[in-house]
Amino acid sequence: MFHPRRTLRVLLLPLAAGLALTALPAQTAQAASTLTNTGFESDGGGAATPAGWSEYGSTGASYVESGGHSGSYRLSHYSSAAYKVETYQYLSGLTNGNHKLTAWVRSGGGQNSAYIALKNCGSSEQRTDLPVSASGWIRIVVPVNVTNNQCTISINSDANAGNWINVDDLSFTSGTSGTSIHGADISSLAKSEAKGGVYKNSSGTTGDALAILKSSGMNYARLKVWVNPADGYNNKARVLATAKRIKAQGMKLLVDFHYSDTWADPGAQSKPSAWAGHSYSQLRTDVYNHTYDVLNALKAQGTTADMVQVGNEINGGMLWSEGSTDNWTQLAGLLNSGYDAVKKVNSSTPVALHLAKGGDLSGTRWWFDSAVASGVKFDVIGLSYYGYWHGSLYDFQTTLDDAASRYGKPVFVAETAYPFRLDSEDSHENIIDLAGELVSGYPASAAGQTRWMKDITSIVEAVPNGRGLGVFYWEATWTAVNGNGWDPTDAASGNGWENQALFGYDDRALPAMAWFNHR
Repeated sequence: MFHPRRTLRVLLLPLAAGLALTALPAQTAQAASTLTNTGFESDGGGAATPAGWSEYGSTGASYVESGGHSGSYRLSHYSSAAYKVETYQYLSGLTNGNHKLTAWVRSGGGQNSAYIALKNCGSSEQRTDLPVSASGWIRIVVPVNVTNNQCTISINSDANAGNWINVDDLSFTSGTSGTSIHGADISSLAKSEAKGGVYKNSSGTTGDALAILKSSGMNYARLKVWVNPADGYNNKARVLATAKRIKAQGMKLLVDFHYSDTWADPGAQSKPSAWAGHSYSQLRTDVYNHTYDVLNALKAQGTTADMVQVGNEINGGMLWSEGSTDNWTQLAGLLNSGYDAVKKVNSSTPVALHLAKGGDLSGTRWWFDSAVASGVKFDVIGLSYYGYWHGSLYDFQTTLDDAASRYGKPVFVAETAYPFRLDSEDSHENIIDLAGELVSGYPASAAGQTRWMKDITSIVEAVPNGRGLGVFYWEATWTAVNGNGWDPTDAASGNGWENQALFGYDDRALPAMAWFNHR
C-alpha cells in the first residue's frame, strides 16, 4: 500500500537531521502504532493465522480462540504433539529510538522456551520469557532500541506435547524499561568465611564471594543490622567491615535495620535486650540513636548507605508490644524516628518500608493506608515475595503494581529466593524440601531457580511508570558451613537455606546468577 506520509518522511529525514524534532510532522512520532490486530479481535475465534500476523514452523499450533484478556479473543500456542512455532509481525517506517512492547500473557509452563522477542530492529535482539501462570494474566514488557526504522515482534514457543501459552493486548510504543537493582542479601557471608566457608566461580576456581557475584552482574548488596546479637555477627562493627568490601566492588549498599538482637519478621519483633523495659518515649530515642550511629559510622568511613530499611518485614509492626500495629500512633512515631535519623546522616538516602507477603493485596493496602493516615514518612516500598508462601505470580504483580500506583512510590522486591534442589547438605531440615511445596512450573533445579529469578525480575520491570526498581535475592551466600546456622545463640544450629543459596553444594556459582544481568 502506498503511504504518502512514510515516503515524505524518508525524503525529509536528511533535511531534518539538524532540526529540532518539532520541525517534523507531528504524526511521524506515531509510526510505531502500526502494530495491527493487537488484541486478536479482527477475525473472531478459530482463525488459523490472525490478520496482520504471520506464522513460521508448526503453524497449526498457533491460532486465535475465545477467552481474551480484555476482549473476546486471544492468541494461543498449543498442540497435542511437540511443536516449534513463531507468530510474528514486521513493522517498518518506525522512528528510531527506544520502543517498548507490552503484552498480557499466560502459560502452563513446561516448554523448552516460550518468549516474546523484538528482533531485526538494528540493535541486539531483546527477549522476555513468559512467566508460568496458568490462570491469572501477567503483564510483561520488552524494550528495544530501534536503529534501522524497522522491527519484528515475535511470539515464540519451543514446546513439548500439551504445552500452551496465551498472548493478548499487545502495544508497541515509544519508551523503555529496565531495572536498576540487581542485588542480594549477603548478611551470612562474614560468619561463613570465619567458619571456613569457601566460594568458587562456575569453573571451580576459589575466590572472593563478592567478586564472583559482582562478575555475574550483581550491583547492590543488602546487610541486616542486629543491635547486640549473641554471636557478634550482623552488628555495627561487622556491617562496617563488610560495607567496605561491598563498596570496593563498586556495589551499592542497602542497610536493613531489624531493631532486634535476632530475626525480626511478621511472627517476631522482639526488642533488643538493651532496650527492654524502656518507655515508648525512650524507644523512639533508641531507634533514632541506633539508626544514626550505624549510618553515621558508615558515612565516616566513606561507605554511605545508598538505601535504608527502617524495620524488617514489619507487617505486625516492630519493637513489640509498643510498636505493634495495634497502636498505629506509636508505630508511626518509631518509624519516623528512624526516618529522621537516616535523613540527618544523609538527606538524599531513600528510606524503604518493608513488608512480607508480597502477594497479599488487601493486607498491603491496609498496612500502607494506615501508615499514610498516621503520617509515616517513607520514600520506597519493599516487599518480600516467596512464591511457595505468598500467593501466585498474578497476586504478586497485582500487589506490586497497586502499591506503586496507590502510594506513588518506587517499589522493589526486598527478598525472594528459590531452591535448586530439595535435599539437605547438612543435618538440619531445609525450609523448602518437598516437591509439593514448589511453585507449579518451577522445578527445584538449577534451571528452575534461574527461571524463577528471571520471571520475578520481569514482573518488577513491568511495573508501570518505571516504578519497579529491581530485586534482592535473599541470602545468596548462606551455604552449609558448620557453625553458621540460623540461631545466633546456638553454635550447633544448622542452616535450612543452603538449597536456596546461589552457590551449590560444590561451592560453585550456580547458573541462576545469570539473573543479575537482567535488563
